[in-house]
Amino acid sequence: MDLSRIFDILGEELIVMLSAMLPVWELKGAIPMARAFGMDSLKAFLLSYIGSGIPVPLLLVFLRPVMDYLDRTEIFSRFSQWLKQRSLNRSDVVRRYSLLGLFIFTAIPLPTTGVWTGSIIAALLRLPLLPAMVTILAGNAVAGFLIVFVLHWV
Repeated sequence: MDLSRIFDILGEELIVMLSAMLPVWELKGAIPMARAFGMDSLKAFLLSYIGSGIPVPLLLVFLRPVMDYLDRTEIFSRFSQWLKQRSLNRSDVVRRYSLLGLFIFTAIPLPTTGVWTGSIIAALLRLPLLPAMVTILAGNAVAGFLIVFVLHWV
């Protein structure tokens, strides 16, 4: 099946939302992609923001139990340890400033500073669920606004 057929079946809107759910890519990649499809900035932002926000509660609730399970398996324990270490290496600002640090971390629109890594850090540091989720989503909104602003003026 060729790529144009996938776009016809799913539609550009759903493609944008699904792509925004991907780690590293998130809304930082989905907004420019949506703009390349010809979507206006508001629609690109909203679809990307919604899509990138979907994994947040799932990661915050299920990540620790899944990682604990993976730690006990022979096959995946190295991956689990690597992911924990990689995430915690980026957590200095969150450790120092807690939720404010988490907001700053997720508001920076660079690879590996988005909702996925922020959610992983929040889960590993055992930050409270609801405040962490609100903080991550607020930081993600700022990152999205910054991307839209840059794309509009560049």
